[in-house]
Amino acid sequence: MPTTPPEPSPSAPASARVPPAAPATGAGAGGRRERARTVPAWAVILIACAGQFLVVLDVSVVNVALPSMRTDLGMSESGLQWVLNAYSIAFAGFMLLGGRAADLFGQKRTFLLGLAVFTIASLAGGLAQESWQLLAARAVQGLGAAVLAPATLTLLTSAVPAGPARVRAVGTWAAVGAAGGAAGGLVGGTLTDLLSWRWVLLINVPVGALVLTGGALWLAERRGGSGRRLDLPGAVLVTAGLAALSYGIVQTERSGWGAAGTLVPLAGGLVLLAAFLALEARAREPLMPLKVFRTRAVAAANAAMFVFGATSFAVWFFMTVYAQNVLGYTPFQAGLALVPSSLSIVLGSKIAPAMMHRIGPRQVAVIGGVIAAAGFAWQSGLSAHGGYATSILGPGVLVMTGLGMSGTPLAALATGSAEPQDAGLVSGIVNTARTMGGALGLAVLSTAAATRSGPGTDPVALTAGYALAFRIGCGVSVAAVLLMLVWLPRRPSARERAVRG
Repeated sequence: MPTTPPEPSPSAPASARVPPAAPATGAGAGGRRERARTVPAWAVILIACAGQFLVVLDVSVVNVALPSMRTDLGMSESGLQWVLNAYSIAFAGFMLLGGRAADLFGQKRTFLLGLAVFTIASLAGGLAQESWQLLAARAVQGLGAAVLAPATLTLLTSAVPAGPARVRAVGTWAAVGAAGGAAGGLVGGTLTDLLSWRWVLLINVPVGALVLTGGALWLAERRGGSGRRLDLPGAVLVTAGLAALSYGIVQTERSGWGAAGTLVPLAGGLVLLAAFLALEARAREPLMPLKVFRTRAVAAANAAMFVFGATSFAVWFFMTVYAQNVLGYTPFQAGLALVPSSLSIVLGSKIAPAMMHRIGPRQVAVIGGVIAAAGFAWQSGLSAHGGYATSILGPGVLVMTGLGMSGTPLAALATGSAEPQDAGLVSGIVNTARTMGGALGLAVLSTAAATRSGPGTDPVALTAGYALAFRIGCGVSVAAVLLMLVWLPRRPSARERAVRG
């Protein structure tokens, strides 16, 4: 049975070490041993963060390009929402598979495979001539991102010893991921205004090729777990369940909650997710071993990630469409308007490690949740004639600072409380919880906003719908705070003390 190489001690240099090669045998070996190659930790962190930036960027980069896509490809309003959901659902549904693949087949190999699929799908989406081609490309993009994303966090935690250095590295990873979501509006708006909507996808091709080259040259191969097979049926069940739930939620806008077109996919989605859990409980090599949730910190941190994810994806969407549809901003102006929020979420992610060392991860996550809830409450008061400072800048800075502060300790608690052989799996669950929450949250909040706004493009009606979405976001953030207060452990365990350094 393969064994996990021992981690460097906290006093060891922060570098990713490749275990020494086995002695060469046969003619010409001469009893020589191949010298172990040492990869600087900064190189691993750079590659891992670049991959994470790309996959999170593509959650939000298409927001400002949606009107142009609709005009060019003749898409319906519901079709536009599936440009976002096709990516998010495939991303969330197959991320557990990606996390397990990193453990079984190697972190470097999985990272490079996911990035290659992501890059090729980006090219296909940018060249799409029909709406179905774009949606199919976005789904395959999400599949590539699902394989890639868990490997980014696993590579990083394998490269940096446990303790303050790893906390800082995870903070950097969380900040870069947050920056990817935040920068999506500006990048998408700039490319749409200067070139076309196609470039919000095509830009991934040269960047992906560059990161692929760096990964092939710099990354070292590691395996974390044992086993020989992937639970593909489990991945299909959880993805199909999420897709059915999201479709049913979207249908409520058109058909209402009592219609068969709504109830059938909702019920079907719940049945598929229940079948997934039943399968995982009996599988010899499950995609998501339920045993990992016996650790209280892992279970609570992922639950909080799910709840916060339900608001974090939607807030970018609604801030962008409010700026364009109500305040009359161009795509570039809408993206530029979100730059302070982008910087705020990065700031929140970067100040969290220092606060964690002083007061603990649980307290920092709770403080971040309270700040985010306050920002949502402020933003829920927006009007059709609102100004930039009071409708976008101020509340956006509060929301994003709070979300950034919460994300870092929750990710650190979940991964730091897991067994080493489950590192890739738990990394996948962390990303899955956030993205799954984002996909379902976007569907719920978009449907609620559309129901309140009604048909048409009247700015007052649209604003009423967006304000309702932000009020729901405030309630969800408060629920996340209560969940963390009740469920996250009050006293740090030995593993949590290692996370705090």
